[in-house]
Amino acid sequence: MSLKSPGREIAWFVVWLIVFSAPVSAFIVHLGTQPPMTSRMIMWCPGAAALMTCLVCNVPVRSLGWTWPKAKFVAWGYVLPLLYAIPVYLLVWWFIPGSFALETYTAPLARDYHVHAHADAFGLLFGVPTTLIFIVIGTMAWALGEELGWRGFLVPRVHEKLGLVGTGVTTGLLWAVWHYPSLLGSTYNAGTYPPYEIGCFTLMVVSMGVVMAWLRLASGNVWPCVLLHAVHNSLVQGVLDSATSTTGKAPYITSEFGIGLALSITVVAVVVVVKHEKHFKRGPSRPLRL
Repeated sequence: MSLKSPGREIAWFVVWLIVFSAPVSAFIVHLGTQPPMTSRMIMWCPGAAALMTCLVCNVPVRSLGWTWPKAKFVAWGYVLPLLYAIPVYLLVWWFIPGSFALETYTAPLARDYHVHAHADAFGLLFGVPTTLIFIVIGTMAWALGEELGWRGFLVPRVHEKLGLVGTGVTTGLLWAVWHYPSLLGSTYNAGTYPPYEIGCFTLMVVSMGVVMAWLRLASGNVWPCVLLHAVHNSLVQGVLDSATSTTGKAPYITSEFGIGLALSITVVAVVVVVKHEKHFKRGPSRPLRL
């Protein structure tokens, strides 16, 4: 794929991103919380900005990476969150007394499905698998909104000027800063110290930006990134955080605002860079043939 004027297109994308995101972010800050519908609205602002930029700049929408990728990239999109998230929580549950709070995850499920005995077993055998299948499928509709913007549109255009690391860090920083109004002005946080949360969150998102940039450039598609995003949100927010205490030391390590995920995803990003950076020098993006 050869991009005619990436600088101009990036500038238009940023303009439309602000136009669409600012009112929603202001509304979230005004509410002081982030209800599900506002989360879905804000997640589609980058996608709307990408589509509007395609319209204004006469860019083919197919450049966003719609075609279905090879199965191995889909597999990476699904498996990576399992690899970087689950070990962090297992270590926290093992070493921090009282951090494992399985009943906070399983009790609502047991109540909703009228399971009066063996609630924990029901949550593990029914709740976790259905989350990692059906909730992931539903979450992809919202993750697609973000990924069309960050990875579908922005990554290939930034890559025209920068290599893999520069592309991942640049797009990851914009992705992180875009979250700051919700993080600082609503309940989208862990309730610890804001500077600490911002630091951990930024490191996590920038590192994930590198991993996502690799997936986008290697596959030539946005879908592996959509799947990774959906699995991450469903697993971390829907299962692991729900089964972890929100008091004591655990919140400083777990969730998207703790140091645990920030470090584990950084490790994944370093591995990706060491193994694949040589394939992605700056220039027009082409799928990697492995």
